[in-house]
Amino acid sequence: MKLHKEGKRILTGSLIVIFIISFFSVRYLHAWSLLVIIPLIVLYGFMLWFFRVPNRTILDYHEHVIAPVDGKVVMIKEVFEEEVLKEKCIQVSIFMSPLNVHICRYPVSGKVTYKKYHPGKYLVAWHEKSSTENERTTMAVNSLTGQTVVFRQIAGYVARRIVFYGEVGDTARAGHEYGFIKFGSRMDIFLPLDTEITAKIGDKTKGGLDIIGRMKVS
Repeated sequence: MKLHKEGKRILTGSLIVIFIISFFSVRYLHAWSLLVIIPLIVLYGFMLWFFRVPNRTILDYHEHVIAPVDGKVVMIKEVFEEEVLKEKCIQVSIFMSPLNVHICRYPVSGKVTYKKYHPGKYLVAWHEKSSTENERTTMAVNSLTGQTVVFRQIAGYVARRIVFYGEVGDTARAGHEYGFIKFGSRMDIFLPLDTEITAKIGDKTKGGLDIIGRMKVS
């Protein structure tokens, strides 16, 4: 199983801590040491699962909007996006549990035109205000259809680390990685009002594979 680079330091440090705790548990607790060691092994197994990198074949897309993360669609509504677009648009929100793959992918292909990090709170990720009040990042891509798409990584109650690699001027390829969020979070995508949304609330998505919408060519 391939592991994400963002997990290497955490996994290495955790393994050292587990080894030290296990050593002293065996030395001083003897048979009772299993009560300490087994939960630590289970926890480490969860961490390995969290940082897994699935093997996925990403196709080339033009007008399609691709699910940027693994998770569950929790919101589809018309909103006013005030940071970049400054106009009404359709917001699609996908919630990621700690069991989902947390690789973040570009939802559309085009050119990166905006990037900003916002410090903030740590409300539960499904809270509607988390989109504007939580720690988050915002990126925008001028898509191949000639329209601007905004997408936002949002830290949740558990997530405390957001990483995004894309830079203004980069070429965005739908379905390909641009960032990572550690331990539970949400992704918001802001699309033009005339976008055909094919996803439904409650849908389970696989990042880079599932089509959640189709944009009109301008």
